[in-house]
Amino acid sequence: MKPFYIIQIGESSLQLKRMLDAAWTHHPDGVFQAGKPLPDLQNARILFAIQVNAWNLCPELSTFFMQLDPTARSLAQSEAAILIHSDSERYSRDFAVDLILRANELGCRFMGRPVVEAAKDLVNWKLMETVKHKTRQEICVTECEHLVARLVADNPVKKSHPSLLVLHASNAHTSSTLQLWALVKKNLPQAVRVQEIHIENGTVRDCIGCPYTTCKHFGEQMRCFYGGVMVEEIYPAILKADAILWICPNYNDALSANLTATVNRMTALFRTHNFYNKSLFGIVVSGNSGSECLQHQLISALNINKTFRLPPQFSLTATANDKNAILERSNIEFQAAEYARNLANEIKTSWVD
Repeated sequence: MKPFYIIQIGESSLQLKRMLDAAWTHHPDGVFQAGKPLPDLQNARILFAIQVNAWNLCPELSTFFMQLDPTARSLAQSEAAILIHSDSERYSRDFAVDLILRANELGCRFMGRPVVEAAKDLVNWKLMETVKHKTRQEICVTECEHLVARLVADNPVKKSHPSLLVLHASNAHTSSTLQLWALVKKNLPQAVRVQEIHIENGTVRDCIGCPYTTCKHFGEQMRCFYGGVMVEEIYPAILKADAILWICPNYNDALSANLTATVNRMTALFRTHNFYNKSLFGIVVSGNSGSECLQHQLISALNINKTFRLPPQFSLTATANDKNAILERSNIEFQAAEYARNLANEIKTSWVD
């Protein structure tokens, strides 16, 4: 059985201590402070408790990662969740996403919706007061209890013939990102069933921002206000898939308009379906820099908000600023093969076809 550790990052406020009280019912095997000696964090369950201070900073987060060996996959086979409190109405998401990406690159997996945030005055829980008929504090603590219970009990489901949905909005003749995907695809075992959907310009209109009840009404019927290819093709493919791979060229340090619209339009489906047993992957190619901006978007929108599972090293990134430049990158075929192996290992029960 994996040990369960709590890692405290920053000096805990009264609010964060209240949130941490939820963890004690699960008898952690140790509580550790960033900057002080840490146990072996491989093959462990980890609850990070993060305090963002009055300057909207968390210097202890950098201290924690500097204690780890970046070349040794220091968090391999570990799984983590996060409790975070900010003294303002901002930055709780920013620091949580940054921690998730850095830990993920060191081998840590995150279940769907792995974060409970507490902003100043718990303003982020205000809308839920009328839904749950409880105070913000009661809702926040209950969510903390549920998060820790899910972390301790989590057990990823794998299949012998998993289905991988690949979403892209790129031109096959010019896209370096699709070229990188082709290198990955040829290394996937035959048992991984791949479905690719090209989201063409003009086929997916962005979310109109319907009221919650309207969105839920359409979602219960497997529909959306705008309908179209999103409802007819993409919704059924998402429900069938065991994992989704997003092909993401970097446009101005953001996902392309078509991919962003697709994420936004998933909300109606999400009203009636959760995606805890579906894994999230991403391939990001930048012309210069900024791949981490898109990695952050994928994590925030799909892992934290939409409940997709985040496997270790979920994303493959590269820099290529000319046609076919991706193919000239040193070691790129090896990196693609390793990424394909990691992807398959995360969703398949074995490598036997």
